Amino acid sequence: MNVSRAEQRTLHALAQGGRIVLEKDGAGKITKARCLTREGWVLSDCSLGVWKKLKRRRLVSSREGGPYFITREGLAALRPQLDNRVSDRRL
Repeated sequence: MNVSRAEQRTLHALAQGGRIVLEKDGAGKITKARCLTREGWVLSDCSLGVWKKLKRRRLVSSREGGPYFITREGLAALRPQLDNRVSDRRL
């Protein structure tokens, strides 16, 4: 499956425990999609268009109106990438 660079970065953040939170206006229309990492940082690569593509391909899903998380299909679509977090290394 072809996944763009922005989609790949978003999926990696979600695979590490992140989530996508949608912002709506007063009429209930979705105006913005923000990807939050597990540390609470906002990923700049995630946009409304990226979220729509991931949702259409069923790589992310939401339950009961909550934030969007990665699905098993999303995990399968990920390409391997080194994780440079110090907390995962054995010192």
